[in-house]
Amino acid sequence: MDPLKAFDIQFIGLKLGSHLFEYHVKQTFFENFDFYDFNDTDAIIFLKLEKKTTLLELNFKIEGSVNINCDVSNEPYNQFINSEFKLVVKFGPEYNDDNESILIIPHGSHKINVAQYIYEFIILSVPQKRVHPGIANGTLNSEILKKLEKLGPKAYKNNNSSNDPDPRWNALRRLLTEKESENGASKKKNLKN
Repeated sequence: MDPLKAFDIQFIGLKLGSHLFEYHVKQTFFENFDFYDFNDTDAIIFLKLEKKTTLLELNFKIEGSVNINCDVSNEPYNQFINSEFKLVVKFGPEYNDDNESILIIPHGSHKINVAQYIYEFIILSVPQKRVHPGIANGTLNSEILKKLEKLGPKAYKNNNSSNDPDPRWNALRRLLTEKESENGASKKKNLKN
């Protein structure tokens, strides 16, 4: 049995107007998509389907949390998500999902599966940069953070005892200066002509 069949909506038998659906998403949902970036997931999706004569409007509201690892400390934490998305479903000659907010399904279709959209919307609800809240407020006690603090900005400086910058930068600056001089000389030449 298809584990994502629970996300099928048979709209052909629905009356015109609003219809409410609710989905509870756990970690196994993402495993169906071979997505393992989350350690755990607990989210509720409220879906309001507005059936009109020529189209369907789907309004998704996602609330919950995903347990992910921090990009800085690699410590797991719960990232709360709360977002809304809208999808318009129209009918046409063939299936087309090129537009992220409009889905075209073939005439005569009687159901739509919203699992793929829920999957994408939850992933898009998670911030691109994942930072443990304990880093911002200074309460996170982590070995990795202690090592990063110990190394600090000194770790990125040249190991030479002098404060001279890396000599490779000097070579690049010299190239830039030469290029600017050549451009300036050619502009003066063009102005004289």
